[in-house]
Amino acid sequence: MLTWNCSYRVWARGPYRGRVPGQTVMYEGFMANGTAAGGQLTTTTEVENYPGFPKGIMGQELMVLPLLPQDNMRAQSERFGTEIITDTVTKLDLSARPFKYSTEFSPEETHTADAVVIATGASARRLNLPGEDKYWQNGISACAVCDGALPIFRNKPLYVIGGGDSAAEEATFLTKYASKVVVLVRRDVLRASKTMAHRLLNHPKAEVRFTSAATEVRGGEDGLMSHLVVKNSATGEEEVVEASGLFYAIGHDPATALVKGQLDMDEDGYIKTKPGTTMTSIEGVFAAGDVQDKRYRQAITSTGCMAALEAEHFLADQEHS
Repeated sequence: MLTWNCSYRVWARGPYRGRVPGQTVMYEGFMANGTAAGGQLTTTTEVENYPGFPKGIMGQELMVLPLLPQDNMRAQSERFGTEIITDTVTKLDLSARPFKYSTEFSPEETHTADAVVIATGASARRLNLPGEDKYWQNGISACAVCDGALPIFRNKPLYVIGGGDSAAEEATFLTKYASKVVVLVRRDVLRASKTMAHRLLNHPKAEVRFTSAATEVRGGEDGLMSHLVVKNSATGEEEVVEASGLFYAIGHDPATALVKGQLDMDEDGYIKTKPGTTMTSIEGVFAAGDVQDKRYRQAITSTGCMAALEAEHFLADQEHS
């Protein structure tokens, strides 16, 4: 058994890019949870709401494809001394420090780290509809805030799937850009809070269709989504409606299987952190991004920076204790 020790380890898929003194290694994963290195941003087209890019930037350019050698997050992280390894951590033992782990490509080797940041993200739930893969990011999205302002959605009829607060919030947000927003609710009632439901039901540009579900996504020769097949579960009737966009608001699944049973999590599997920090239930382990945030889920919330600073302070305290 081989052992490799390092002071600081990061497991990340998204925009977390650490800058911490000492030896910092980041495992970016190799198609971990079906997502390429760089996280969900690599699966989107234009990112309209990231600071510093007034005209927007393609998700892959922002994360892993530099316009210039120093112009993306990956290159910037490497410039500050982070060693980036394209491998997936498959085992992690947090029972004692230094923490022990092994990877997919080198399962026989045991590595150790004095501090760990978990930034493995979350994946949007899908419905696996016919046409879904073809029109994903060509009309179908799981983030209205990220994609709703794109030109392909402006002044067009858009559909949202879901019945909770997220669906109501995303539908209300989309009314800023769409000609009309229709929310498809599988049940005969909204699960959203009274305030969110009232706001949605009384919005002049929004419509809620109960006992309704999408069954197929169709598109045109331009490769973009153009129509949606909707089925009423109460009557069994189907209709083809014009739709330039379909937004899923049916939840996310955090990538926390690696630390399940070791770190405190909420009922949905998100890692719990101490209020106002990225500290987890185990000293020396920090969590950043979507893996511990089921509310904002935005690249600009900067919890990666918080985790880096807190990990740095933790290691400094250990040296002087």
